[in-house]
Amino acid sequence: MSAPSAKHVLAGLLRAAGHPDATADAIKLPGTAPVLPSSFAADAAAQATIAAAALAANELWRLRTGRRQGVTVDMRSAAIEFRSERYLRVDGKPPSEYHDPIAGLYRCGDGRWVRLHTNLPHHRDGVLALLGCSHDRTAVQRALDKWRGEALETAAADAGLVVTACRSFAEWDAHPQGRAIARLPLFTIDQIGDAPVEPMDAADRPLAGVKVLDLTRIIAGPVCGRTLAAHGADVLLITASHLPSMQPLVIDTGRGKLSTSIDLRQRSGRETLAALLRAADVFVQGYRPGAIAAFGFSPQEVARIRPGIVYVSLCAYGHEGPWAGRRGFDSLVRRAERGGSWHVRTSLAQTGYWFRQLGRADGLTCPDPGFDDVRDRLEDTPSGFGTLTAVRHAAVMTETPPRWVRPTVPLGTHAPAWP
Repeated sequence: MSAPSAKHVLAGLLRAAGHPDATADAIKLPGTAPVLPSSFAADAAAQATIAAAALAANELWRLRTGRRQGVTVDMRSAAIEFRSERYLRVDGKPPSEYHDPIAGLYRCGDGRWVRLHTNLPHHRDGVLALLGCSHDRTAVQRALDKWRGEALETAAADAGLVVTACRSFAEWDAHPQGRAIARLPLFTIDQIGDAPVEPMDAADRPLAGVKVLDLTRIIAGPVCGRTLAAHGADVLLITASHLPSMQPLVIDTGRGKLSTSIDLRQRSGRETLAALLRAADVFVQGYRPGAIAAFGFSPQEVARIRPGIVYVSLCAYGHEGPWAGRRGFDSLVRRAERGGSWHVRTSLAQTGYWFRQLGRADGLTCPDPGFDDVRDRLEDTPSGFGTLTAVRHAAVMTETPPRWVRPTVPLGTHAPAWP
């Protein structure tokens, strides 16, 4: 399959969101591929997904003001924003390296390649304990010479670790989890409770006054919260002191957010989160299926505590299939017009399958944009870590330009309260 146009990809996203009559003609999508060196349609995917979020913000703006505005997303700008963490600088210097030395690809004794995720301390220590070796790539390779790839994958999953055997597309499509993912759309939006319509008053930004609880880490989930903050939402990042983090990613994805610490293992922490939830509009969580529910915050329980909530779940392998519980790394417009509580679900595996369906691109000969190549897309802002040099938002909106008003701050900086 050849790579589709970004407009075609955007139209598919709008249909998947339940807006088949929405038209991609309401937005300008200039630019040509390739921008990034990839055999996948990464440029079109970046442009289309950022455009979809901008169009959703524009629709909320229309509901609140009766007006639409011009929206433009340039392909190069979108592709650069998709890899924003690579261009981050703090006080003019690259942030500290967060990739663990032994993370990456290895060949096992049976010839099968595996990928080890060891960038979080407990994952690193667990893998080393499973392999019985020291924290050294050579030692890890010697240990893996004695393993079969899929056996290691299973043993690691049983131990709550993140190790995945590499498979061809054909092998993945034949795997039970691959078959389960193929049956799922990119994302689902389901009503999980009744609630009155909540019309949105006029405001100076599309998501002004919308309160978002962000219980996510690393990249995928935090970028969701960062996107909502760029359009004016009050996003409160919830973390805890005992949870590991990757500071460069915290800095990049924390732009526009408040950040507080709540320990859900404690009854007082659960009570605090429930109190915040009663005034919230969106609840985003990116933990392994069942992890947040175990603390009393399943979609159904959250909808009971706060009727009218939009609950967003992101996981690694989807909510169906034998790997559903494994670790791995525009709904408001519906609520404003129809009422109800809503559950939005997607996963990394569903997104990966969607990428495949977009076709392949002839982009491997494209030079990889370096820091100096993207200076025109960078902005300097103060932050809780120093002067931040980071990628600007790719969407251009004529009346409500996306921007991050709040500076990124160290985890747990703020009190657990809404502004």
